[in-house]
Amino acid sequence: MDFLTDIANIFNSINFEGIFKLVALAAVVLSGPLVIVLLSFRGGDL
Repeated sequence: MDFLTDIANIFNSINFEGIFKLVALAAVVLSGPLVIVLLSFRGGDL
């Protein structure tokens, strides 16, 4: 049973909120240059 409690303690100690915030920040930061690159490949105009 100690094995299961060790696994539970590992998942409880991970800060999922911080991970989700970093993923959201990365998505927002990377979406801007991605839009510029896609527009340049398609001809430029919105």
